[in-house]
Amino acid sequence: MDPVIATFAILVLAVVAFMSNRVPLGIVAIGVALALYFTGVLTLPQALAGFGDPTVLFIAALFVVSEGLDSTGVTAWAGQMVIGRAGTKRSRLVLVIGVLVAVLTAFISINGAVAALLPLVVVVAARAGIPTSQLLMPLAFAAHAGSLLLLTGTPVNIIVSQIAAENGGRAFGYAEFALVGLPLLAGTLVILGLFGHRLLPARNGAQMPTDLVRHAHLLRSQYSLSLDTAALLGPVNGVTEVVVPPRSPLIGANLCTGMATPSGDLVLLAARRGSEILKGQDIIVQVGDALLLQGTWDDLARHTDRPGANVIAVDSPALMRRSVPLGSRAPRALIILGAMVVLLATGVVPAAVAALLAACALVLTRTVTVTQAYQSISWTTIVLIAGMIPLSTAFIETGAADLVAGWLLDIVGGAGPHVALLALCVLTVLLGQLISNTATVLIVAPIAVSVASTLDLSVMPFMMALTVAGAAAFFTPIATPANLMVMEPGGYRFGDYWKLGLPLALLFIAIATFYVPLIWPF
Repeated sequence: MDPVIATFAILVLAVVAFMSNRVPLGIVAIGVALALYFTGVLTLPQALAGFGDPTVLFIAALFVVSEGLDSTGVTAWAGQMVIGRAGTKRSRLVLVIGVLVAVLTAFISINGAVAALLPLVVVVAARAGIPTSQLLMPLAFAAHAGSLLLLTGTPVNIIVSQIAAENGGRAFGYAEFALVGLPLLAGTLVILGLFGHRLLPARNGAQMPTDLVRHAHLLRSQYSLSLDTAALLGPVNGVTEVVVPPRSPLIGANLCTGMATPSGDLVLLAARRGSEILKGQDIIVQVGDALLLQGTWDDLARHTDRPGANVIAVDSPALMRRSVPLGSRAPRALIILGAMVVLLATGVVPAAVAALLAACALVLTRTVTVTQAYQSISWTTIVLIAGMIPLSTAFIETGAADLVAGWLLDIVGGAGPHVALLALCVLTVLLGQLISNTATVLIVAPIAVSVASTLDLSVMPFMMALTVAGAAAFFTPIATPANLMVMEPGGYRFGDYWKLGLPLALLFIAIATFYVPLIWPF
């Protein structure tokens, strides 16, 4: 089969499989890589190159960094700060979250900012009583607009700056992107605030964080306790409700409230049997008894949240402690995060190296355990990105990109500059929904340079317009890793993205076509 035809056929089949929601995303991605190999479009090393791509490693490491912030209570604390300033009204939360992620994106990239703030937004949604689907897609989409604030916002900014300098223009300044980024961000936040609640579903992801105040109130009422929330659930110590299962060695044991467990690490704070609160010195443990144990979070997790434990934890201590603001390991997580941000902002080392160093530091300082690190990584996301990267390679190497370029040049012909710019932006937006925006811009940039040269126009507006159009990757979860990161925790389906993505894409195209030439004239 002709390589170009094979590439287009694989692309179409992949899109159909994604939209069907019947084939696991990871299987589709691996199928794409294998299909490119079996059809002879790519060699085996090329087809599997995505699994060793620095971008994939960067994202995997950022999941570990995000776990460090989440498990130490940093995101819970930040969530409280956001709620304190923005309240619980959706429109205000979208504004605050959008500005926060945009500023962070400008320094550490879209994927890094979304990965770092995703747990925070889930906490905020839970505390505000808002479905996560109403806030997580706005988080990702606002990050796309934020990538146009500074040169470091996305690799695309650096690429177009270099191409402009090499083709009769000049390199863009570090903050010059803000001339278009600020209007984009403002327009994005207006659309997200006014229309997001109508265009987004009302769903929650698989896991939601615990509301500590509500949980502490429930425990106090059910176990007749007088301790306040801070005493029950603090940064160092906490409580865990456990149930005695059948065949537990605790059955028949004599317990009393206030006594320590045989290990000496935990204290029996209270006990219940059905609706009866057990008090007194002699409590003969039976199957199904509920025990409230108190101790450090580490001890609670070690004794109740592991295979082979003598009891079943009602609420996992490892998950409960995430909702406690600023736990004992929070300073370490914040220092490591700060160091990573400095490395990313200064470019001293590649982005993947900075994130991997941060992930290793979190494990070595015991801020995150090895098990936590592995479990924190969304392997569906990693496999999907790694499997789809070879498709970008195939587009370039088979000449499929050049074929599309020829069609576009035939269409625009001698039309005016705005028509040519509009056609390039539409092409960029469409390709950007299926392959990475970096690959998309690399494919379309030579076409844009050729069009500018043919029409005897400056290359500057074309390069900046490509940057804007490349950021408009809103229609599918596979358009960018950030879109994919919010899919599971937001409870989104493949077809949810385009509804909110369409008005945003139209905004980006309009700004790229009509506003950009006003700042960077033809």
